[in-house]
Amino acid sequence: MFSLNLSTPQKNAVLCPLYYFYQLRPLNYILLGIFTIDLGFLVGLTCAFISGKVILQSAIITFTAMVTLTLYTFWAARRGHDFSFLGPFLSASLIALLLFALIQIFFPLGRIFVMIFGCLASILFCGFIIYDTDNLIKRYAYDEYIWAAVSLYLDIINLFLSILTVCSAQDS
Repeated sequence: MFSLNLSTPQKNAVLCPLYYFYQLRPLNYILLGIFTIDLGFLVGLTCAFISGKVILQSAIITFTAMVTLTLYTFWAARRGHDFSFLGPFLSASLIALLLFALIQIFFPLGRIFVMIFGCLASILFCGFIIYDTDNLIKRYAYDEYIWAAVSLYLDIINLFLSILTVCSAQDS
């Protein structure tokens, strides 16, 4: 379920032009809208096969984590903390997580490993929320709001899907 969101060709077909044209005014809004609708369909398709109770639990946990991490990052940035050191660690961890997902696709390891995968992905995307919020505060210019929104949007969606993976594995 989690790998469905990461590897869709439609999402990448919109994300690449959005990366190159994020400062071109009318086109960036159109591409952002297409990207949001496409990702909304993918998340909706994923949620269509899961019970409403599990989706509500995942949404509440995601919302709480997102608000808490965002408030913490703003507080820490005000105190002078810098989270740019997380970049290489998060990138390497994401590659390791994708390899773990690839192994899980070809050699299913069971419900326990799905829960471990979901927990590791949740921790990773919590780190990405902190890192991207810190980038939003300190590194993005005023004109780069589209790309900052896309990065935070992807972090939140992926956090939701990883928590959904944990909750649905626990429910079944």
